[in-house]
Amino acid sequence: MTKKCILVAMLGAVIMLLVLWMSGSFKSGVIEQGRIVSARSGDAPARRAVAELVSVPVVYEAVGTVRPETEASIEAQVTGKVLKVLVRSGQKVRKGDKLIVLDNREFKTRLESAQQGLQSAQAAERQAREAINAAKAESDTATATWKRMKKLFADKVATQDELDRVEANYLKAKAALAQAGDGLDAASAGVRQARKGVEGARINLGYTAITAQADGEVAKRMVEPGDLAFPGKPLMLIQTGGALRLEALVREGVIGQVRIGQKLGVDIQALGERAEAVVEEVVPSADPLTRTFLVKAGLDPLPGLYPGMFGRLLIPVSEKEVVLVPAKAVSRVGQLETVLVQSGENWEPVYVRSGAGHGSKLEILSGLSGNETVGFGLSAAGGQQ
Repeated sequence: MTKKCILVAMLGAVIMLLVLWMSGSFKSGVIEQGRIVSARSGDAPARRAVAELVSVPVVYEAVGTVRPETEASIEAQVTGKVLKVLVRSGQKVRKGDKLIVLDNREFKTRLESAQQGLQSAQAAERQAREAINAAKAESDTATATWKRMKKLFADKVATQDELDRVEANYLKAKAALAQAGDGLDAASAGVRQARKGVEGARINLGYTAITAQADGEVAKRMVEPGDLAFPGKPLMLIQTGGALRLEALVREGVIGQVRIGQKLGVDIQALGERAEAVVEEVVPSADPLTRTFLVKAGLDPLPGLYPGMFGRLLIPVSEKEVVLVPAKAVSRVGQLETVLVQSGENWEPVYVRSGAGHGSKLEILSGLSGNETVGFGLSAAGGQQ
């Protein structure tokens, strides 16, 4: 039992020593980050710079999507089967170009029926005009007879019965004329209604050929021949403006830092570069689910930039002090980073940890405190890079 305990203890000690050796505890050259390693007084770098202690903005990255500034959704005005789709995604179109053709047989039949109805209404109007002309002639004759009979009755030449008979004919002719006038008004109204029916049928027939309302580019095609088109169903998207913008969602705690007309940086990940955008619109209400505001920022033209790409809107929210050195001053061996720092007449490598890049300079997160003189480039002896 005692021998087993001794063996276990010895095995544990060996394992502990092995762990300490692998971690570098027995190597005098391994030091903690920021501590100076062996001096290199003989290597004088060709170039020198001062580690700057500067203030840089703290940036909030709002994710978003590149979208066209103006985009039109093409929809059908009538219900019909799609016969032809004449354009494809990415194709340029001009105003008036035919995009989609629907089955128009039913609408042609409706137009022909409406035209026949108009012809019938026009015939009824002509009959009504002939009737009113006849009624007017009879009324004129009855009126003249009635006036003559009144004079004869006054001269005691005609009897009361003759006057009453003539007066009755006069009133009857007058009523017939009024009735004919009403018939003409109704016939004229029928013609106007029939004309509107023809016009509506012709418009609906025109809707079976869907055309572009402005110059642009087909951004998305969402219909194929054989599909059913109906009002409210998007058939394709047309990008009608050349400008693009980034539509990003900004959380409510940061929206106060965004103003219309403000210039902000934009990171387009697919292009691997940063651009500048101008805030054009801030939707004044937050999404209650995500607590974010929609911000739209106009982008300058960039080669290879297309709608639908992923981007980040870079919003400065505060500032922080950081140490910056030229990126060339940082040497890397594996995962270790060092910077040559002047110490009196000597140059000594110091372990550092770098952060984000700022142009040609790197942020030093630890190892330097600022105002140190750092060196880089080929030395006079041809050593340090």
